Amino acid sequence: MPQTAPRAGTWQGSRPRWWSELPLIAVVYAAYSAGRLLARGDVSTAVDHGLALLHFEQRLNLDFETPLNDLFTANAWIGIPADFAYASLHYVVTPAILAWLWKRRRAADYRLLRTWLLISTLIGLVGFTLMPTCPPRLLEASHGFVDTMAQYSSYGWWGGEASAPRGLGGLTNQYAAMPSLHVGWALWCGVVLWRHGRSVWAKAIGVLYPLSIAVVVMGTANHYFLDAAAGAAVMGAGLLLARPALRLAGLIRARFAAARRPDEAAGTTVAAAGNGTVTAGAAAAGTASATVANGASNLNVASNVSDKCETAARERERIPRQQGRDADGSRAGDSGGREAGAAARSGRGGETATAGEGAAAAAR
Repeated sequence: MPQTAPRAGTWQGSRPRWWSELPLIAVVYAAYSAGRLLARGDVSTAVDHGLALLHFEQRLNLDFETPLNDLFTANAWIGIPADFAYASLHYVVTPAILAWLWKRRRAADYRLLRTWLLISTLIGLVGFTLMPTCPPRLLEASHGFVDTMAQYSSYGWWGGEASAPRGLGGLTNQYAAMPSLHVGWALWCGVVLWRHGRSVWAKAIGVLYPLSIAVVVMGTANHYFLDAAAGAAVMGAGLLLARPALRLAGLIRARFAAARRPDEAAGTTVAAAGNGTVTAGAAAAGTASATVANGASNLNVASNVSDKCETAARERERIPRQQGRDADGSRAGDSGGREAGAAARSGRGGETATAGEGAAAAAR
């Protein structure tokens, strides 16, 4: 059978529809937000995890968040923009780049990058659940950290409870610090801009954006350095799982399609059988009609033959002289009759019939 090109809108290389993409992304983000709320855990456990990370970094001289927080606290011209960046870019830049991918890039590229982002987000949710962690800004003041979001809250819409709008801090989980998805999502944006950006500026932003967000989350005392490293590791794991997840989705889609095909094939077979029955019935009726017609023709032929046989028997009972004269006359009559029949078939029935009568009279 000739291979036909796939229809527009099918799975082979077609761009996903926005009305199917938005609910998918909304569901994953809702699960992410709900998971942050449900995974609050015990505060003392979260504080213990935070202190364990800080002490581990201090032993390895990896506590970069300490000097950065001092810098942001002492300089408002650094701290205020950093707070704005932490409170907004995470929720603006990532969806904007995702929409740009959907609009401008190939469908295969979009599917892979979208799946990468969603899987990494779900992995981060597992991390929030299994390891609730107190951020540096919520540790006791003796550890030397200042919450810049609370220090500069009069400049923005946030309050003293994370980056949530003022008065809505209770709707977020402040102990979901490990891993840092601020850094993870920023790294995803950077890879997309570097890989698919066409200008030098786009590639430069792709490098600077994740690095800047990593500095911001540590300088505002919202994350440890290890939180940022874990965010990058989560994105790496999500990238490794993205292609297998797409293949699994393709297999599931193929199984559903195969499950629908037998029903469609059964309907086609029933329709074909119905058409075949009608055709066979019509053929049988035609054959029967032909048989009846042939039988009637054969009966007519048989009756003609029997008539001739009876006539021949009566002829033999006559006297020999009469038989001779009748024989000569019948021969002439038959000759004339054959000519009359031929003429009738050719359209000269009148003339030949007259000739046949004349021949019969002469014979008598």
